[in-house]
Formats: sequence, structure tokens, C-alpha cells
Amino acid sequence: MFRPITLLTLLLLLAISPKSHGRLPKTETQDRTDAPGTIDRAKILAFAESLLGAPYRYGSSDPKKGFDCSGFVSFVFKKFNIELPRSSSEFKKMGKDVKPKNFKPGDVLVFYSFRSKTRIGHVGIVYEADGMKSKFIHSSSGKTKGVIISDLGSKTYTKRFYRCVDVLEGK
Repeated sequence: MFRPITLLTLLLLLAISPKSHGRLPKTETQDRTDAPGTIDRAKILAFAESLLGAPYRYGSSDPKKGFDCSGFVSFVFKKFNIELPRSSSEFKKMGKDVKPKNFKPGDVLVFYSFRSKTRIGHVGIVYEADGMKSKFIHSSSGKTKGVIISDLGSKTYTKRFYRCVDVLEGK
């Protein structure tokens, strides 16, 4: 069950929501027609965006209860028949690294935990690609608990960044 949203939380969500600034930014993938069997990154992002404001809930991938970070990422991609790990630590060795200049919306960002530079502790989906200044959508356990959009370039996330993975390559 969703908790009542306070006025401050609502204002914060409106301030960070791309809907408050108009449509999703244009990307190359939004302009093309995908071939049969390929994945439309814009549709993935639109679905992820529809979950903005869902509460944070450790160990959950249920939109009615809330999401933890990997629960959110796996839930979003599962909607498009893409199975991803349910644990953020499993992204450590998954797939091939993407360099910041090649980030694309729909790629998955992988972060170290707050306390350890050897343990993976967080994942999110690239929302607007701009290298290390990209924005990403994720379920945060921080001050703003729940599905939000954050700046990769913020001090909090830049220092914890581990890698980026294109989970849609070849799909």
C-alpha cells in the first residue's frame, strides 16, 4: 500500500520529473523505427518513468509494495521480456562495459555500495545520456526514498560509479 505523499515530497517529485519540463528528450532511438525483434529504448524509459514516485522497499520488485534498486531495474526490463539479475551484485560481471561517451538511454549503471569500493550496492537505468553528466532513473533508499531521477554527475554518484552495461545489445 502506498504511503500518503507529503506536500514537500510531491513538490520534489514534480521538480525532478521530466514531465514538468515537457516531453522526454529526443534521442536517436526515438527517431528510428525499430526492426522486428528489437527493443525500443524510448518505450522502456517511458515505462520506467510511469513508476516515478513508487516507494522504496527493500527486497521488493512489486509495484504495489515498492521497489529496491535491482527490483526496479529487473521489473522494468521484465516488462519487455528481458531477464536481468535480481541482485545488484550480479551486475558486477554481467555484459560488456560501456564508456561514458557511449552511454545510451536504457543502459544500466552499476554503483559501489556506500561503505565499500569492492561491493556492488546500487543500480539504475540511464535516462538522459550525457557521459558522466547523465541522468538516471532508480529506486533510491536515500533521503528521497523511492523511484526518482538523479544526476550521475552528483558527488554522491560519481564517486560510487563502477560501470555501465548495455543490457539491450543484440536485442
